[in-house]
Amino acid sequence: MAEQPSIIYSYKLQYPSIFFPGKSQLVDGVADELVDGLEILTEVNSINPLNWLRVAKQINLTKPKLVILRFWMPFFGAALGTIGRLINKRSTKIIALVDNALPHETRFGDRFLTNYFLSCCDACLVMSKAVGEDIKQMKNEMPIAYSPHPVYNHFKDKIDKKAARQQIGLNLDGKYVLFFGMIRKYKGLDLLLDAMAKVIQQNSEIQLIIAGEYYEDELVYKQKIKDLGLVNNVKSINQYIPDEAVHLYFSATDLVAQTYHTATQSGISQIAMHYNKPVLVTDVGGLDEIVLHKKTGYVVKKDTTLIAQNIIDFFELVDYETHFDLAIQMEKQKYSWEAFVKKLIDLYYDL
Repeated sequence: MAEQPSIIYSYKLQYPSIFFPGKSQLVDGVADELVDGLEILTEVNSINPLNWLRVAKQINLTKPKLVILRFWMPFFGAALGTIGRLINKRSTKIIALVDNALPHETRFGDRFLTNYFLSCCDACLVMSKAVGEDIKQMKNEMPIAYSPHPVYNHFKDKIDKKAARQQIGLNLDGKYVLFFGMIRKYKGLDLLLDAMAKVIQQNSEIQLIIAGEYYEDELVYKQKIKDLGLVNNVKSINQYIPDEAVHLYFSATDLVAQTYHTATQSGISQIAMHYNKPVLVTDVGGLDEIVLHKKTGYVVKKDTTLIAQNIIDFFELVDYETHFDLAIQMEKQKYSWEAFVKKLIDLYYDL
């Protein structure tokens, strides 16, 4: 008998447009590149209860032994919690893969929705210890396994630094710090800009690339850049960076900065690790769980002077382009997808 294919239930409506600050919720071309034996159904509507009933019925018809529910914000608690409750638990175990149990920017009802979701789950797999602690506070009896976020390896290969810079319009011999991904308040771009104002007082050659779509008012950041005298030291690309272009920005940069106000874990660090790029992170949430200070990057307090000093220290290294390479290559071996999947399977068999 042929083995039943694994099924991914994707969203046909993820966020109502009124709540979505970005330009598009869709990414083209990903499904066609996935492995054989994987079926993708675009079925889930996050705000339609009748849809939740239908999706749960479809899942039950396949009689799965395991359902993995991906949870990253309380908004999805109603939909996923209801689907989970309607799944036949006599034959199926539910494991939640939890990016964030509680959001970085809290709202009324968050804890209730997360609790509602967690109540349908048999266990959780988290990618930062901070998230595990959040879940324990709400569901102390919940079995929780920890496995750090694996290194992303599906992007295009790293290319020559100058070739990448030429393609995205950078100075071929410049010194660049990269802030990558959607711009949200909790991600601390404001901290990085304040630090950059101190950086250029000592080294005006250092520049900042902001590559990502603004989920905040871009004009506020533009004014801040102007007020801090950073207009000539900041290049901003206000758009979602598609997967096929990610390699250009990480190949082109020298240092990746994640000056978050709050955090759990971040896939940006793992993209940087894939491209052997050092990362500067603030010591919040689980960011410092995967960055080794002065070995694979820098871990600093949320202090603009300290952030600036560590950026300057990096560029003062004689061989800053290769200084961290060996340590990063060794460290990223710990963050394989195989290890992550094994942790998930072990959690299932422990139930």
